[in-house]
Amino acid sequence: MNDDISTDVLALGRSVQAELERVIQGQSTAIQSLLVALAAGGHVLLEGVPGVAKTLLARSLAASLQCSFSRIQFTPDLMPSDVTGVNVFEPATGEFRFRPGPLFADIVLADEINRAPAKTQAALLEAMQEHQVSVDGQTRELPRCFTVVATQNPIEYEGTYPLPEAQLDRFLMKVTMDYPAEDEERAMLKMTQALGEQALKPFSVIQPVAGPEQIAQLRKQAHSVKVDESVLDYALRLIRQSRSLASLTLGGSPRAAIMLLQAGKALAVLRGKDYLTPDEVQVMALPVLRHRIRLTPEAEIEGLTPDACIQSLLAQVEIPR
Repeated sequence: MNDDISTDVLALGRSVQAELERVIQGQSTAIQSLLVALAAGGHVLLEGVPGVAKTLLARSLAASLQCSFSRIQFTPDLMPSDVTGVNVFEPATGEFRFRPGPLFADIVLADEINRAPAKTQAALLEAMQEHQVSVDGQTRELPRCFTVVATQNPIEYEGTYPLPEAQLDRFLMKVTMDYPAEDEERAMLKMTQALGEQALKPFSVIQPVAGPEQIAQLRKQAHSVKVDESVLDYALRLIRQSRSLASLTLGGSPRAAIMLLQAGKALAVLRGKDYLTPDEVQVMALPVLRHRIRLTPEAEIEGLTPDACIQSLLAQVEIPR
């Protein structure tokens, strides 16, 4: 990566992050993860209790990127056609016309995704994997910057449908959003006071700093990041070692290895580098793997968490020099 491109990428990442932090406090890790997903061309599952700015984060990201945005509020009665779109008969012409669903946007917020039944959740599978939808036998391409940001509540299970393993695996990463620290929450309150009436729609104060062309260029840079054999082997050992951990019944899949490298390369390019290091692999291990592994019943009884198991995995595998 030459110096000019490196500067452009760094400036883009920092500009977007600065705009998001104008209205979101105490969620720097989630902001970084969204930027990584955007650069990698992947999708993100945000998990957190109500009120930690999951929806605001997705809405603000779209505002900062001058991208089209749509929100799908998932409910038990949501139908697949409500998501993908439907062919509507036009009496004047005697023909059917396709009416696009909310999936046809650059940034799609799938709010409370686990409240929809499996049939509707499955409508997202093709879109998330192939960037296309099929309606009445006809395939339609989605926008090239198409990114799904889904949210779910970890504490409320009544009226919810657990996401199938196949759909969870389509998310590049799962990001947990916790309560902000006290000083960050105080800064949030001051910011809200300063916004006045705009506090009802805080994302309205965000200025667009990039567009689809810059995002496409960012993704091109991320895919061209060089990976040394030693770093590739390190990522591979992490995934293969996860399959033999005594605390897990399900380790990382081959797709998990691909996603880990993909996320690491995106983080590297946002740091202004054209090569991947073990540090980026380690940083991305938690969000990339936490939704792809399954604990044994004994491990759950002992109070272990997926994050704790991944940290243990990182400690076991030797880091290349």
